[in-house]
Amino acid sequence: MTVLRSALKSAPASTAGELPATSRGATRDKVDAAVRAGLQTGRFVPGKSVTIRGLAAELGVSPMPVREVLQRLAAENALEVKPNGRVQVPDMTPDRFEEVLKARLLLEPELAEFALAHLSPAHARELEAIDDEIDRCIITGDAEAYMRLNHAFHFLIYRASASRVLLPLIESLWLQFAPFMRTVYGRVGTAILEDRHKEAIRAVELQDATALRAAIHADIAEGMGLLGKEILSA
Repeated sequence: MTVLRSALKSAPASTAGELPATSRGATRDKVDAAVRAGLQTGRFVPGKSVTIRGLAAELGVSPMPVREVLQRLAAENALEVKPNGRVQVPDMTPDRFEEVLKARLLLEPELAEFALAHLSPAHARELEAIDDEIDRCIITGDAEAYMRLNHAFHFLIYRASASRVLLPLIESLWLQFAPFMRTVYGRVGTAILEDRHKEAIRAVELQDATALRAAIHADIAEGMGLLGKEILSA
């Protein structure tokens, strides 16, 4: 079962035209969640294209909600929709990489600090449990699970902010860089991965804004930054 099929397993298989508006909206939301999950875990990789009809068939829905979702993601710069209807993740260039990296380094430490007042000891324990799973994925080499859990770790922090401005921007940035990083992990493996999650957890426990900002900044710079630059310069 693919990531997309798993995320959409409860979606109706009827065509959108046969469904009431509320059902069409629910189907579209499920398609949106499935495609975003696919982007975040490397189901789509830069340069590899799919068709709207092919994706709709895989998800068991009509092309209409798929087309709407892909157009929305194209507006977020996560996908490109070609005139012939084929869809692909944009190729990563050094200039685009540098811009996405810089945006992450500017926005994510800021949002983490903003979220800190809403994070409790219970959140710290949840972050610790996720990080334990991440450590196991690094040891076993499960890059897809690593990406899913790494996303869960960061966004448990970011979503606590309830931000309506920074959070959507950061979600868009993750959609843009995640497929490329999946190809990076496919080349270098997971054994060399290091993160600053434990420092971030400690900062949450101590309610230390300066330490949390530093941990998130270093996590991005030493993770995405160093590995991505190395692959692009090879």
